[in-house]
Amino acid sequence: MARYTGPDCKLCRREGMKLFLKGDKCLTKKCPVERRPYPAGQSGQGRRRKPSEYALQLREKQKVRRIYGVLEGHFRRVFAEAERRPGMTGENLLQLLELRFDNVIYRMGFASSRDQARQLVTHAHFRLNGRKSNIPSMRLKPGDVITLDDGSEKTEYFASGAGFGSQRAQTPQWLEVDKNGMTGRVVTSPQRSDVDALVTEQLIVEYYSR
Repeated sequence: MARYTGPDCKLCRREGMKLFLKGDKCLTKKCPVERRPYPAGQSGQGRRRKPSEYALQLREKQKVRRIYGVLEGHFRRVFAEAERRPGMTGENLLQLLELRFDNVIYRMGFASSRDQARQLVTHAHFRLNGRKSNIPSMRLKPGDVITLDDGSEKTEYFASGAGFGSQRAQTPQWLEVDKNGMTGRVVTSPQRSDVDALVTEQLIVEYYSR
């Protein structure tokens, strides 16, 4: 499946903020956004015009896509489902993205970034309700239980405790995690206040309403 394979830090610089795509590196002085908080290329340092309304909407959509590591086609489908659901479309969108399997693994602290969480899921290191699952985009629901696969316990990553090595890992209230048993459970659906990313979802709604 197609996926962006370029430098993650360029994406953060393009959005002018940390998207935490590189895990704990984003918390160090090595983070390029700290030293060069402008888009890559010479034009990034020049004088820029005030962005148009459309540009602001586009940038917000691109930012959320990049935070969750979702391609345009999939993002459109998720937005369409968010529109069909009762309630606020923007909040529905963020809730659906938060319930992705790879994002739940990241939010539980088993990975230091969503990209790493996606890789762990793809390599089938986790079981969902007792069954192996390697689909990062799978949407979880309240009551779902995540456990570490028996064959993964002895791998270097998990044996060293790296699964809980992120300095930023803080389990949200809608999730329950047992660090000793390396298990987790979705307690309830996430609310807008549970989303830790700085996004303005209404701009995305306006973008797709054009």
